[in-house]
Amino acid sequence: MKFTATQIAGILEGDIVGDPNTEVSKLSKIEEGMEGSLTFLANPKYTQYIYSTRASITIVNKDFIAEDNIKTTLIKVEDAYESFSKILEYYDKVKLNKVGIEQPAFISESAKYGKELYFGAFSYMGDNVKMGDYVKVYPNAYIGDNVTIGNNVVIFAGAKIYSESVIGDNCVIHSGAIVGADGFGFAPDKNGEFHKIPQTGNVILEDDVDVGAGTTIDRATMGSTIIRKGVKLDNQIQIAHNVEIGKNTVIAAQTGIAGSAKIGENCMIGGQVGIVGHITIGNNVRIQAQSGISRNIKDGEIVQGSPAINYGDYNKSYVYFKNLPKLAKTINQIEKKINNNE
Repeated sequence: MKFTATQIAGILEGDIVGDPNTEVSKLSKIEEGMEGSLTFLANPKYTQYIYSTRASITIVNKDFIAEDNIKTTLIKVEDAYESFSKILEYYDKVKLNKVGIEQPAFISESAKYGKELYFGAFSYMGDNVKMGDYVKVYPNAYIGDNVTIGNNVVIFAGAKIYSESVIGDNCVIHSGAIVGADGFGFAPDKNGEFHKIPQTGNVILEDDVDVGAGTTIDRATMGSTIIRKGVKLDNQIQIAHNVEIGKNTVIAAQTGIAGSAKIGENCMIGGQVGIVGHITIGNNVRIQAQSGISRNIKDGEIVQGSPAINYGDYNKSYVYFKNLPKLAKTINQIEKKINNNE
């Protein structure tokens, strides 16, 4: 897929300095730029590379003035970083812009889908599925019975959407993710044997939710596991049954959230955090990586540690913790002096 400087300048509303017919087919860092690639210069620390880069086109700020000869064609814009991000987004949409139903694939006769569907080979769409416009389902994906999917949804290869799940508009579900698996519900009998509790609820993903590769979101025992609008989930996260995550919260990889925990809006949760069930975490909370959350967290708190405590208290405590051997030695010496004076 090739783009000319003229086409890129048109997308970015930029000005060309150089050959408008220059073509690019890939992206690169400015210091690693190769012929046929597009790059950008936003950080002044990298200015030196614009005079040596082999990239065919470079996006720069409008106030950039070359102090030496350059070979790359320039596209001048108001904000080079923002413009390059816009190009990345545009490139991604074009790259993923597949349409049509590949074979072999299975689509139930009772399923309904909108315009410009892409449905990859070896994928499955069950009974009574309702799917909106511009949905992309990549190969080997599974869409169970009675699933509802909105517009502009992308489901990557190998993702599994269990029955009754509801997915809003503009969601992205990456490879290997599982939405709607049974919650971890078992009850012991009088002999200590565990018996499965039927998981009769579902999962709801509201609009603009991203689900990372290998992440699992369990269906509710009753009712719904709910992921609110704008939530972003990293790879390999476990979200248990009946959890609710508030809008615009972001969660990093390998975090585990136990059943019926309620997480507020605009929270930031680091990697490998463990959250016990049946607690409430407020809005605008920050949880540092590898923390263990075993209590309710109030709005705006920043916590760290396991069990987690206030972030500032944790840092102060750590100063003492790392010096414990020295402190213990000092205390022992003081005790000896006291004992010798008795």
